[in-house]
Amino acid sequence: MIDLRHELAKLAELIDWEFFEREWAGFFPSFVGRPATPPRLIARLLYLQHAFDLSDEAVVARWVENPYYQHFCGETFFQHRARSTHLAHPLAQAHR
Repeated sequence: MIDLRHELAKLAELIDWEFFEREWAGFFPSFVGRPATPPRLIARLLYLQHAFDLSDEAVVARWVENPYYQHFCGETFFQHRARSTHLAHPLAQAHR
């Protein structure tokens, strides 16, 4: 359970995540192989990375241990590990 008064919980509600889906969808096509990381998740992880001055690896590591990072990224249940292939190297797509 998280405190919805936490700054990241409040910020997650204020940002128009649909904007990133619309504007960035063409940058992350998925023609072959695993599905592309959703633009919305990339936007959220990039925000966390830059707001807290984290490397790609560090933001994913913090995501695993921080329920507020997970909530900010759209999770509804706490995850104990980066179960999704989208979190294995999500920001590599963003930096191409």
